Amino acid sequence: MPTVPSGPDTHPDPDSPHALSGSAVRRSLLLLGRGLKSQPRPFAIAIGASVGYGIAMVASGWALGQVTDRVVVPALTGPGISSSTLWAAGAILLVIAAATAVGVALRRTFAGVAALGVQAGHRRAVTRQYLRLPMTWHRKHPAGQLLSNANADAETAGFVFGPLPFALGVIAMIVVASGAMLAADPFLGAIGISMLPLILVANAVYRRRMAPAVTQVQHERAVVSDVAHESFEAAAVVKSLGTVEIEEERFTAAADRLRAANVGVGRIRSVFDPVIDLLPALATLLVLAVGSSRVAARAIETGDVITASYLLTVLAIPVRAIGFVLGDLPRSLVGHDRISRVIDARGYLSEGDRTLDDADGVHLAVEAVTLRAPDADSPDGQRTILNDVSFEVPAGRTLAIVGSTGAGKSTLVDLLARLRDPSEGVVRYDGVDLREIRSGNRTGTVALVAQQAFVFEDTVRDNVTLGDGTEDRPFSDEEVWKALRIACADSFVDALPDGLDTVIGERGASLSGGQRQRLAIARALIRRPRLLLLDDATSALDPVVEQAILTGLREIAGDVTVVVVAYRNATIALADTVLHLDRGQVTGTGSHAELLASDPGYRRLVTAYQRERDERAEVSG
Repeated sequence: MPTVPSGPDTHPDPDSPHALSGSAVRRSLLLLGRGLKSQPRPFAIAIGASVGYGIAMVASGWALGQVTDRVVVPALTGPGISSSTLWAAGAILLVIAAATAVGVALRRTFAGVAALGVQAGHRRAVTRQYLRLPMTWHRKHPAGQLLSNANADAETAGFVFGPLPFALGVIAMIVVASGAMLAADPFLGAIGISMLPLILVANAVYRRRMAPAVTQVQHERAVVSDVAHESFEAAAVVKSLGTVEIEEERFTAAADRLRAANVGVGRIRSVFDPVIDLLPALATLLVLAVGSSRVAARAIETGDVITASYLLTVLAIPVRAIGFVLGDLPRSLVGHDRISRVIDARGYLSEGDRTLDDADGVHLAVEAVTLRAPDADSPDGQRTILNDVSFEVPAGRTLAIVGSTGAGKSTLVDLLARLRDPSEGVVRYDGVDLREIRSGNRTGTVALVAQQAFVFEDTVRDNVTLGDGTEDRPFSDEEVWKALRIACADSFVDALPDGLDTVIGERGASLSGGQRQRLAIARALIRRPRLLLLDDATSALDPVVEQAILTGLREIAGDVTVVVVAYRNATIALADTVLHLDRGQVTGTGSHAELLASDPGYRRLVTAYQRERDERAEVSG
């Protein structure tokens, strides 16, 4: 099962905005500064190594000029040179080459470490925000889009940091090389320096055209992920209803739009990249033409032309590195903007600071709870899901929530587990407002088992324990088997090839719906919760197994308080109290027999199946 990695992220302060504001230049500088601060040591080493590499490259240009004037020209046209001079020239070039190699190795290694660290920080920030945001937020955003934010967008936001150390380090090369060219000959130096403003102009045009194109690519990538995710999740529906061709057409259309967007980006880069390569080459040709005429006029030495032309050729490397940074900046800004929409999302649940005392069960109290949700079709823009709901469940007792489809049962269970907060009213555990309880204490107190039981692609043991427990007291196999036995799952687990060590397929594809539900119940029971919430968690079980599980709950959990969303009479009859919920309102509370006698709506609901069966029997008779 995946876990959230630890370590620093790129946005440690959750209360300050993550989105970048201002002009494109300001946003670019803020993005670069934030990334550099997140990985200071690797970036410092990479930039330092790049500076060393740049100085070594400039030194090699100076050395070539000196070797030309003092070794090559005298050897060709003069009286010759001594062997000591030749060896000294070779030694200088060898030392410079070794320094260059070391600089390249250190720069590439630590630049990669730093860039991957920035991307990992983006993923941590997005993932942590996913865990903080309530279920209501997640339900409004497609899973494919969320996957794209945590993967493609987080990676894209860090693209620029790969070439960044090289670009920053070789600025020293540009400064030193420009000085060396000017020292060799002011005319040649001016020609070389003149290409830098042209590159900045070319990049400004490129950035203005690239930003919208990259935005479109990231959007289309999220759409492709969403379509693919929906098709995979609904594979059984697609195959059984024969809509494979329709899904293929949906995915093909989305993939074609993504391809077209990527081709558009490629076309823009296909113009920009050659321009960046062309400018230094043109400047070099101009230096050679002007330099040769000045050598003929004896204004400069041959070595000065060699130095200037070599340094200008060398300058193509830092110019190229800067071009990579400038080229990746629009893409990284778009990726950063997309993950910022997640990181800056608000509405997550506040953190409490109170801790409950240990006890066998929770005294649960719901006081005048109302929940509203935005609804554009309502006159006031809101729809009431729960309205003035109040009830109590004494510690160690069982409450059954009964209601028709859409009555608000699952929403009420979400409030009891604090997956969301009510618009009005209070939910209390042992007299303490649920919003005031520390989250770690709350999750150790309550366990929720939903109707749709999620099973990880992992062993049976880890699906039950979730790798949980503490170093001092991890869950033992004996505890796992006991939880499985109470959940009536021990027999089918024992029949698996490797027992507890059997790896279950993705989402429990190799298990039936009832087997997945029983694993989920065992997962809840092993934690010995004080409050157990079962949201129709036994719907895929036959009545005999369901009753056996509900009867045996207290064997492992003690005097646990149980709230169960129920439909079957046998399940409802096991509850101490029954709450009838209709259209978000409580219409009756009492025992099963009391509600049958006093609540007509309840009586119609729980006897509907029996009435339908009797009517079919009369017709067939």
